[in-house]
Amino acid sequence: MGVEHDEFEHALAAMKKAKKVELDTGLSADDLKNLVDEYKKIVKKHAKKDFPQDPVDQMWGATNAVFGSWMNDRAIKYRQINEIKNVKGTAVNIQSMVFGNFGDDSGTGVCFSRDPSTGINKFYGEYLMNAQGEDVVAGIRTPEKIATLEKKNKKVYDQLVAIKDRLENHFKDMQDLEFTVQQGELFILQTRSGKRAGAAAVKCAVDMVAEKLITKEEAILRVSPDHLDQLLHPMIDPKAFKTAKALTKGLNASPGAACGRIVFTAKDAEEWNAKGEKVVLVRKDTSPEDIGGMVVSEGILTSTGGMTSHAAVVARGMGTPCVAGAKGVSVQGKKVVIGGTSFKEGDWITIDGSTGNVYGEKLSLIVPSISKDMSLFLSWCDEVRDASVRGDITGFKVRTNADQPEDVKRAFDFGADGVGLCRTEHMFFEKEKLIHFRAMILADNIDERKAALKKILPLQKKDFFGIFKAMNGRPVTIRLLDPPLHEFVPHTKAEIAEVAAHLNVSVKDLQPKIDRLHESNPMLGHRGCRLAVTYPEIYDMQVEAIALAAVDCLKKKIPVHPEIMIPIVCDERELAMIRPNAETIIKNVMTKAKVEIPVRIGTMIEVPRAALLADKIAEYADFFSFGTNDLTQMTFAFSRDDVASFMPSYLEKNILEVDPFKSIDEEGVGMLIDIAVKKGRGMKGDFKVGICGEHGGDPQTIDFCYRAGLSYVSCSPFRVPLARLAGAQAVIRNASAKK
Repeated sequence: MGVEHDEFEHALAAMKKAKKVELDTGLSADDLKNLVDEYKKIVKKHAKKDFPQDPVDQMWGATNAVFGSWMNDRAIKYRQINEIKNVKGTAVNIQSMVFGNFGDDSGTGVCFSRDPSTGINKFYGEYLMNAQGEDVVAGIRTPEKIATLEKKNKKVYDQLVAIKDRLENHFKDMQDLEFTVQQGELFILQTRSGKRAGAAAVKCAVDMVAEKLITKEEAILRVSPDHLDQLLHPMIDPKAFKTAKALTKGLNASPGAACGRIVFTAKDAEEWNAKGEKVVLVRKDTSPEDIGGMVVSEGILTSTGGMTSHAAVVARGMGTPCVAGAKGVSVQGKKVVIGGTSFKEGDWITIDGSTGNVYGEKLSLIVPSISKDMSLFLSWCDEVRDASVRGDITGFKVRTNADQPEDVKRAFDFGADGVGLCRTEHMFFEKEKLIHFRAMILADNIDERKAALKKILPLQKKDFFGIFKAMNGRPVTIRLLDPPLHEFVPHTKAEIAEVAAHLNVSVKDLQPKIDRLHESNPMLGHRGCRLAVTYPEIYDMQVEAIALAAVDCLKKKIPVHPEIMIPIVCDERELAMIRPNAETIIKNVMTKAKVEIPVRIGTMIEVPRAALLADKIAEYADFFSFGTNDLTQMTFAFSRDDVASFMPSYLEKNILEVDPFKSIDEEGVGMLIDIAVKKGRGMKGDFKVGICGEHGGDPQTIDFCYRAGLSYVSCSPFRVPLARLAGAQAVIRNASAKK
């Protein structure tokens, strides 16, 4: 009838105050009759009509209220959070009531057959005597632990234990029960599978397999990837939520929570970090130049960008919490306004990359521990994936996207089967390489370029050796330089002066060279294999560094399986030119070292034309890896850095069901992948195909990749356990679908 609940609570509180009682049960029957009269007056005042007295009218009113609740704000928000779509409405159950407020021999409670926080097989719950269910749920009175019911009413307690055991054995899952005791008689109001924390989900699954309640396959399907995600990242202490209020919300770009002092530049982040301060880097957006500051930051907050923006991609790769595209954030020099509140450099904030929330204060964080149960559980996932057979493809692997030896080591510890994407461009932003790389970009002729590259060669070799060593014999796919050169040029006066001095030229003479590298649309410009067409010496240096690092590994008896990936190919003639060059360099290095190491050379399919010409391209490639960030961007003509400005409207108005940068668009991008896989394998039957875009850690995308016949998915290190689970679930679900 549109009357706020608080109106009734105020009337009740006033009566308890007048009667000098603390609890509802302290009121007499006459008091309650008077309270009902007050309630009727409240209804008439706010609803402009009397409360119905006919029981049939009351029942229809209650029924329609339940139907109407489908479109209230809370229900709409719940469906958004849980991605519940294409459901027309709710149902209404009408049933007789039992009453827990008949006196001290009556009561009500909520209980779980196991602890929903830890998963320990221990009866868990709360109850209240002489109360109705709402009293327990709403926290109007402080309930008692379920264990104390045994002392107060052993008969009912024993009945309740027997029923929860029976229900759990029947449904073979942890149960969430609601019960009422009416004058000593126990009634079970409902049972359902209990919601549980990540640790509890894994614990329940492992224990129930040991108890022979469920199979390993059933256990795998019981744990959601989100459950595992909870176990791998720092999170805000639940106690902090009692007082904390989010100032604004952005995209949950990289999971985990971070707390630190605000800094606005990568340089400041490094300086504050050197002084022992924890920092959160707050920017409009980030670029590859910011990598140094991003590495030392606890978290990253940007006001623009999407789920595959630079900040989001790099943060996920490093396992750094990130909130991107937060429209309630406005950066103005060394000041930021967050949700209407101003902050300066050094002020504390907390961000939650799992929810997208931003808090204007220092909140305490907790780091969940990884249990033996989780390791055992993930080993079952690996068994399922390794045993899968689809035609000529055996197994469904999980690799990682990692650019530094420490990231590779982390992914290895998380169970990665190899490296699916090593982005070499991030390596060039290290200070000792950057000056030489800038010298190479701004060189006047090929001899100057080669001289600069010669200085970078041993540094690149060292990088690759560290990655090969960390992966210990697992395959490592190294993508040759991909971004446009303008990303590396100096921007500040100090940087330009430094490069000018290094090149022994004047700033005045250097500036025009820098200006000439500017591109109107660099993402579609002079980048990837196009660089090798123009400046083949760049890729030559990288290939030589890879080959030399592999040789060093072999000499030190470290197993090594290098794979070279050539990016953004759109025509087979690009590979036909670049591949022989790479093979010659590899052969020369191996001949000189008197060793032989097989090196696969493949390509990244990220241009729609390449997908359509995959059979021709496959003639010159040993494998394909789909770069779905760019493939999605080029297929939709959506800038992945700018989708935050319109994507929410597209989702809200059901133009798109899901953000295509979050989960693969099966109808469009997925069709291109399907075409490329079929054409590639039509040319070479044993062709290995994977995915290395950010979609590789998304469960829905992983399911699609399995169905599309891909050999592996590759994702950021912290998402490897999640992908191991999602891959196993894809195998089980699709095997069931075939049956």
